[in-house]
Amino acid sequence: MSPEQTSTSRTGVLIVGGGLVGASLAIALDAAGIAATLVEAAAPRAGAQPSYDERNLALARATVNGLDAIGVWTHAAANATPIRHIRVSRAGEFGSARIDAAKQGVDALGWTLPARELGEALLRRLDACTRLTRLAPAKLEALESHPAGWRARIRTADGERTVDAALLVGADGTESFVRSQLGIDAERLDYEQTLFVATVTPEHDHANRAFERFSDAGPVALLPLAERRCGLVLTVPGEQAEAVAALGDDDFIALAQQRFGWKLGRLTRPGKRHPYAIRRVAARQLIGPRAVLVGNAAQTVHPIGAQGFNLGLRDALTLSELVAAAEDPGAADLLQRYAARRAPDREGTMAMSHGLVRLACLEQPLLAPLRSLALLAYDRVSPLQHLLARHGMGFRGEPPHAVLERLP
Repeated sequence: MSPEQTSTSRTGVLIVGGGLVGASLAIALDAAGIAATLVEAAAPRAGAQPSYDERNLALARATVNGLDAIGVWTHAAANATPIRHIRVSRAGEFGSARIDAAKQGVDALGWTLPARELGEALLRRLDACTRLTRLAPAKLEALESHPAGWRARIRTADGERTVDAALLVGADGTESFVRSQLGIDAERLDYEQTLFVATVTPEHDHANRAFERFSDAGPVALLPLAERRCGLVLTVPGEQAEAVAALGDDDFIALAQQRFGWKLGRLTRPGKRHPYAIRRVAARQLIGPRAVLVGNAAQTVHPIGAQGFNLGLRDALTLSELVAAAEDPGAADLLQRYAARRAPDREGTMAMSHGLVRLACLEQPLLAPLRSLALLAYDRVSPLQHLLARHGMGFRGEPPHAVLERLP
């Protein structure tokens, strides 16, 4: 077919965006026997997906259950490190909270996995899909609505294609083209912080512990990795980002040590650093006529608590569950049920991440005793600890059935 020719096809579900959440949705639909089309910006296996990067993801237990249910975890498990303990504290204050898997009756609260490894696992599972049409590399150029769905004009390496879909899904990230074309506005908040991710080697064994430590300058986290390494997540004020990026390894590790403390002894051997500006972008609504937003297109949250992909996967699995049980994937009542089911989890998670960064990182001495008492309450009061653990493991609201399945 010459570049000037246009072909037209029909699909039940058109997913725009082949990142972590979009790929997961495509796989979940395929596993449920639903035909779908996935529009990916990068060529298959090109290693250029922006979400398949150097971050180390903290995958909640519910997330791993869901990835296992759709056949992805079997490709990722060997590279994952279990999180069996979580420690939360604030620099200079006496309170701390501890969550232990054994006390919650599970073998792990979650797992740490490099984003690139999850991306590779998703690609391997995508290769096995039998009902999925993948357009890659491809770019959505225009959308036209009609009563039965959407007509999408897509530019591919083989020319322009037109796809008619009963349901349009925007999984195309924070600056979602689909969201803008639907006319859905978004609330935006610049936290004026920059997050640096890297790997480090601590002097003492991490013993499958994850740490989150707050300070006036922002949160810092250490996540357990294989070979006694740790994933470092260091947040700095935005105006300091350029100076921190320019630091040599010795000075950078000294900053990380000063911010994290000495719970694991001396930190050494920092890996390559990657900065990310932190902002919150939340769509004012999740659905439109025969259209829905998922993942970062629906909500981009502060990385505190590592809830971004975990929340997005629950979007994808809930949507696939509803679509699998419906005759018309774009029916208005189905989309309304989706929005209603996602609301408690979405709103609760966004409120938690925003509230934590505002409360735990504010430089207000009068708050110190209250923050310490709150952490002590979470640590000592069993019902509060259980609630915190359940939410941290991704069980909030009415979760998709797939995440409730226990790992074998």
